[in-house]
Amino acid sequence: MPLDPNLVLGAYAVGVFPMADARDADSVYWVEPKERAILPLDDFHLSHSLKKTLVADRYRVTADTAFARIIALCAESAQDRPDTWINTQIEQVFLKLHAMGFAHSIEVWHEEELVGGLYGLALGKAFFGESMVSRARDASKVAIAWLVARLRVGGFTLLDCQFMTDHLASLGAVEIGRADYVGLLTGAIEGVVGVGEASVAAGASGDFFSLDRGAALLSSSAPAATESGPPSGKVIAQLLTHTS
Repeated sequence: MPLDPNLVLGAYAVGVFPMADARDADSVYWVEPKERAILPLDDFHLSHSLKKTLVADRYRVTADTAFARIIALCAESAQDRPDTWINTQIEQVFLKLHAMGFAHSIEVWHEEELVGGLYGLALGKAFFGESMVSRARDASKVAIAWLVARLRVGGFTLLDCQFMTDHLASLGAVEIGRADYVGLLTGAIEGVVGVGEASVAAGASGDFFSLDRGAALLSSSAPAATESGPPSGKVIAQLLTHTS
C-alpha cells in the first residue's frame, strides 16, 4: 500500500519516521530513536581539507535539480553498503513530497556526472536529513557543507540526522535524548498549522532557497551569496566560518 504524504508529514512533526528492512521490502516500519543525532548548525566542523575542497570548487553543487536521481542513487547498493532501507514505498512518497515542496535534495557533480548528494524533508524550521551518498572523494561532505550553509541562511534551527555515525560525528553531529529532541522539534515547527500543501504559516518556515537569491550577508565586511543561482564554494566556506 502506498504511503500517504500527509501521514508521513504528520509522523515527522512528532519525531517519527519510516524505514524498510531492505530495498525490496514490501512494507515499512516507524522509528523513534531513544538517542537522536542532530547537527547543530552553528557547530559544523569545517576541516582544513574540506575547506580547501570547497574553495577550489572541485565539484559543482546544485539543489533540487535532480531529486529523483539522488534518491535512486541513495537507494542503490554499493560495496560498502550492500542494501539500503529505502524501498519503493519510501522512494515514491518522497517523490510526492518533493512535488509538494517539502522534500529537497543537494546534488554534487563532477562535470556532468552525479557523484554524490543527499535528500531530506523540510518542515517549519526543521530539516530531516534522510540519506546521503558519495561516489567520489568527499562528495557527501561537500553536500552536507552546502546543506548546513543553506539552512543557516534560510533561518532553519534544527538539522536532524536521525542516527549517529562516525562520519556525522566528524562533522560536528551530537546525540541527544528523546525529550531534548522533542523540545527542539517543537520549537522548530511552532506555527506550522496542519500538514497539507498550504500547511506552513507565514514566518513559521525556513527558506530553503534563500541562499540562491542572495538574501543574507555573511557579515558587514563579507560578501553575499550571488544574486541569482548558487554561490561559489568560497562563499559557502565563509558562511560556515561565521556564526550567526
